[in-house]
Amino acid sequence: MLQPYACNPEASRGRLHAESYSTFRTPFQRDRDRIIHSSAFRRLKHKTQVFVEHEGDYYRTRLTHTIEVAQVARTIAGALGLNTDLAEAVALAHDLGHPPFGHTGEDALALLMEPYGGFDHNAQALRIVTRLERHYADFDGLNLTWETLEGIAKHNGPVEQPWSYALAEVNAAWNLELTTNASAEAQVAAVADDCAYNHHDLHDGLRAGLFTEADLCELPVLGECFATVDKLYPGLDPMRRRHEALRRVFGVMVEDVIAVAKNRLESLRPRHVDEIRAMQGPIIRFSKPLYQNIKAIKGFLFTRMYRAPTVVVERKRVTAMVNALFPLFLERPELLPEDWQADVARARLKGNSELARTVLDYVAGMTDRFAIQEYHRLFGAE
Repeated sequence: MLQPYACNPEASRGRLHAESYSTFRTPFQRDRDRIIHSSAFRRLKHKTQVFVEHEGDYYRTRLTHTIEVAQVARTIAGALGLNTDLAEAVALAHDLGHPPFGHTGEDALALLMEPYGGFDHNAQALRIVTRLERHYADFDGLNLTWETLEGIAKHNGPVEQPWSYALAEVNAAWNLELTTNASAEAQVAAVADDCAYNHHDLHDGLRAGLFTEADLCELPVLGECFATVDKLYPGLDPMRRRHEALRRVFGVMVEDVIAVAKNRLESLRPRHVDEIRAMQGPIIRFSKPLYQNIKAIKGFLFTRMYRAPTVVVERKRVTAMVNALFPLFLERPELLPEDWQADVARARLKGNSELARTVLDYVAGMTDRFAIQEYHRLFGAE
């Protein structure tokens, strides 16, 4: 049973291009399925989360991260009486716009695109699902519902102007009400993202040897979880001890979000999703004490993992690749594949910015391994 403030698929604002209803799937289930079957979703398999995809088979990729986010989003949404299909759809789509090499690739492309309207992965995800996926006879993109597009655009909160060109184009075609909050389902997807990466980055950092369990025991929440495991299972072998402790950290985050949201929803008693959108801030969030603890964990991860010497060396290497590939393709767009040349021709008629955006679409869509292969092929580098 959905709560009155949940997004009801029967009351969806619909799709930009009218379609007949499915006989066995709700509109949000259909969105979820289209995202899973998209080319951009498959490419996440070979895109960086923290470690470049080829560095090890056990580290999370952008795809496994996305699946973990979707699982957490369904759990939280279900506990709160929200629409689990919508929460899952937004979670599955939230990172479709990530370029190769994760946030390192995004930082490099953002600088390169400054003269041409900028770049950020959230806006690029919208460009993908409204324009760049080209499989259907009647429309470009996936023709997702308004609610799913809204969730992709502003799951992290209202979007302040100036909007990037990718976001502005979508919003001009269909007003996503960018200055309000998103639905509770989209907010759940955002919090699920935080829960997932804070949990799995600890796992991956331990496996990479960037820090130890003893280091983690000095951090809030983590110390208590390791102590609980040691009390319940004295002498447990190291790998099981690690897993037992970190799954408890995961549980602390998810249970906190659910408890805080239930209390706030019972207190405020919103009667419609638009009341959620009109609130001053998000209704789905961590408690203040846990939020402060998570900030400490994030600070630790930033220093010991995201800016670890070995990671920084790799960041420099892949940044150089992006900084070489993008200008080359911009100067010589004939190097793009044949099936991109019609886009290149149309872009040239509109000027340098449109050409740069077409080149960006191509480069941002690359997987890690393809970007590395193209760099070696075009520059003869080893």
